Parts: sequence; C-alpha cells; structure tokens
Amino acid sequence: MIKIRLKRYGKKREVSYRIVAMESKTRRDGRPLEELGFYNPRTDETRLNVPAIVKRLKDGAQPSDTVRSILQKARVFEQVNA
Repeated sequence: MIKIRLKRYGKKREVSYRIVAMESKTRRDGRPLEELGFYNPRTDETRLNVPAIVKRLKDGAQPSDTVRSILQKARVFEQVNA
C-alpha cells in the first residue's frame, strides 16, 4: 500500500519535513517514490505539488493523520472529489 507521509530532515531541533509518497513498509527516512511537498512546523510554511497529490490520492494512496490535516487546511480533498 502506498502512503503519503512526512519524511524528516534538517538539523537537530530545526526539523523540517518533506511530504512524500512511499511504500507503507519503508522506513521513515527511506527512499520515496515521489516527493509531493514541503512542511516546516516552526514557521508553518507549506508548499504542495497539488496535481501530483491529487493523482496519488485518486490512485488509492492513504495519507497519514498529520498529512491529512495539512491537506485539509490546503483544501486538497475538494479537488479530489470534483
């Protein structure tokens, strides 16, 4: 199963995340199938590749809980259902 989840990177205590699509059995910082966006929790900055995310969701990818809330704030699910 393909999951859309966060991949951690950055220095200690200055963490940032990439939003990636990867196999559910892959370790957290393993090689992703595709990078779909960026999330910085310290500044609440978010950059999303919306067409790629919509394509992955339509193909059956499941977002993690955190990614789901990020996508809901960006109103990505409205485009999936349309």
